[in-house]
Amino acid sequence: MDDPFRRTAFGAALFYKDPVKALDWLEDAFGFRRVMVIRDQKGQLVHSEMRFGDSYLMVGSEWADFTASPASVDGKNTQTVHVHLQEGLDQHCARARAAGAVIVREPQDEFYGDRSYTARDPEGHVWTFGQTVRKVTKEEAEQVSGLKIEGWA
Repeated sequence: MDDPFRRTAFGAALFYKDPVKALDWLEDAFGFRRVMVIRDQKGQLVHSEMRFGDSYLMVGSEWADFTASPASVDGKNTQTVHVHLQEGLDQHCARARAAGAVIVREPQDEFYGDRSYTARDPEGHVWTFGQTVRKVTKEEAEQVSGLKIEGWA
């Protein structure tokens, strides 16, 4: 059966104390685009989806005892979100910083050919943004990093 929402095979869901504020912030800071917002009869957000490139992100509230924003658990994260950019990584970082993101790792070139930076959003979710800037062979990456790499495409 066709998916009318054109979801990719894998997406993420993040929980916020204030998900409506998070939607605005994610648009301003990171360039996500909201595509669906569902509210209940009281106007409270029940479900939302945002797009970035060909991927999607669901943004929700702390609606059950197993959901929490990092702001509710002393800033702890059990995962980070990685977003791959096609271009403009340094400009993206500047945009995020201007919107109030805390840049926890400045843009830097990585041994595997990407340039990346890491940011923390206002509720404490950790995001890494990367952009491929050069082609690197497995052998080059192993030599530069000192690591043994399996499964390099």
